[in-house]
Amino acid sequence: MTLPDHVTQTLTDAALDPRYVEDLVRAAVEEDLAGGVDVTSEATIPADQRAVGDLVTRADGVVAGLAVAEAVFTSTARQPVQVARQFGDGDAVSAGAHLMAVTGPTRALLLAERTALNLLCRLSGIATLTRRWVDTIAGTGAIVRDTRKTTPLLRTLEKYAVRCGGGENHRMSLSDAALIKDNHVLAAGGISAAFKAVAETYPGLLVEIEVDSVDGAVEAAEAGAELILLDNLGRDDVARAVQAVAGRAKLEVSGGLALENARAVAETGVDYLSVGTLTHSAPVLDIAFDVREVR
Repeated sequence: MTLPDHVTQTLTDAALDPRYVEDLVRAAVEEDLAGGVDVTSEATIPADQRAVGDLVTRADGVVAGLAVAEAVFTSTARQPVQVARQFGDGDAVSAGAHLMAVTGPTRALLLAERTALNLLCRLSGIATLTRRWVDTIAGTGAIVRDTRKTTPLLRTLEKYAVRCGGGENHRMSLSDAALIKDNHVLAAGGISAAFKAVAETYPGLLVEIEVDSVDGAVEAAEAGAELILLDNLGRDDVARAVQAVAGRAKLEVSGGLALENARAVAETGVDYLSVGTLTHSAPVLDIAFDVREVR
């Protein structure tokens, strides 16, 4: 499997590593074949038959992953596959929207179908849910961010989907920035000690400290934290923490968040809402692949 140059460029433009996508697609298709062949297509479809099919939404939502779906369709066929997009990643669409038309060998299209849809539906579901959160707190000044609660090996794509939905990425890995959590605080002997240890070991690195009280937020700010994560604080305590920190650090809220209370929390003046639900619990967007012509 090798991605065509234009697909490689499209993925690069989306800040996705083409080699990562290619390896992922290869592994997913190999999983689907399990060392054999698509016995149904091999038995029912002539080897030289070509078809035209459409990726069609069955529900309203926000699209993410079209470039990835294109990578699946174009990398599984030995003959050229033509793709024509009617929408782009990040677009809001209605049920019945024709996202992309794909033309190529029928067997190859049906081989690619499930893998393409699994990825496209998953990523579009994340983008759709993210957009709901973004719209819910619009105008408050707060930003919706994701977490590392992602599907193993799909983090890059799932965080891309968050961006397509209008959200912002938190750190991509454990090495991007330091996040001092309760276990680190306990091991280091306190908030200030933990912050000092990280700052001295990795000077210049962004350091965020998780706290579970207003007093903890004040101590973290006084220690020099640039970002403070308020974990499972009620809305009133969040508001008090905003007043107590008084702009000395940016504040992020995590835990206890739902669409029903998101705006009220955002209106306290915090900078970020950290929402693990975006990636660990987003329902897929229903998208189908419909063959409309065979040749």
